[in-house]
Amino acid sequence: KRSANVKSIAVSKSGSIYSRPALYDLAFGYRNYEEEVNFLLDVHDKYSTIDEDNKSESGRHILELAAGPARHTITALRQHGGGSSSSRVQSCTAVDLSEDMIGYSKEVADEELGDAGFGGMRDRFQYMLADMRTLSSSGSSSLELSSIDSAWILLGSMQHMTTNDDVIACLSSTSNLLKMGGTLTIELPHPRETFTMVECTRNGWEVPLEDESGEEYGELKIIWGDDDDVFDPIRQVRDFTVAMELYMDDAEKEGMDEADLQSVREIVPMRLFTYQEIDSMSRIAGFEVVNLYGALSDEVDVNSQDEAFRLVTVLRKVRAPLDLN
Repeated sequence: KRSANVKSIAVSKSGSIYSRPALYDLAFGYRNYEEEVNFLLDVHDKYSTIDEDNKSESGRHILELAAGPARHTITALRQHGGGSSSSRVQSCTAVDLSEDMIGYSKEVADEELGDAGFGGMRDRFQYMLADMRTLSSSGSSSLELSSIDSAWILLGSMQHMTTNDDVIACLSSTSNLLKMGGTLTIELPHPRETFTMVECTRNGWEVPLEDESGEEYGELKIIWGDDDDVFDPIRQVRDFTVAMELYMDDAEKEGMDEADLQSVREIVPMRLFTYQEIDSMSRIAGFEVVNLYGALSDEVDVNSQDEAFRLVTVLRKVRAPLDLN
């Protein structure tokens, strides 16, 4: 559970949920990033077949796409960085299209990884403003082809790729950046959600706001999908209602701009995937599926009716992407 200073939450007056990175970060603060990063690194070690000539001597080079606050890559460096031969992580690159997210994440990295410019862990973290569908294209980024050991697309971020062309472009671009035998881990909602969707239902949760002494002074209410959302079964795209609203004690509201206290609400089209789609499109991009999990945990089987709530697909690069042009 992550506490937050309300005065730091409203960093943008835009109505987009992704322009409120501190709110977004707080909403997903229940995630155990340390355990999830351990899982991501473990499955890479288990399934990667990068040959000795291409292995990084002092840790892995990690790429996180549509990274948002980039908590996973920052945690990976904080826990497993260092640059020595025994380090599991050498460098991390995060990519997103939101300038607000990037600015926020860089501040988080400064706090958790130390100051930049001194050769420490902060210098091993970079955040790039780029489109993950074209990241490997000439001039799109400073990343070299075949330079990444493992890539991550987490928190359902690939759901924003609502067409097959977008998905294949994203997977192929990522494949171009990965070393042969490198891994890509994708986390999506479990397909059970798609096949049981007779009608859209509300999904929401609350996050308490605490001050530095641990005293609660309000809460953040989150809605991630509502009853009146529209679902297109042909395209498998649901127009998700995404909303966040702050509720605070009157004393905390003093001196704050009224706009800062307004709720943020928007409609975000997101695709619901099946495993067969991921398998077929990843083959086009040069991958093979090596395992499936029901969460970012090796203890949750993807077929578990009681425990599996995510579709976590681990892919391995086995050849170059197909040219479909």
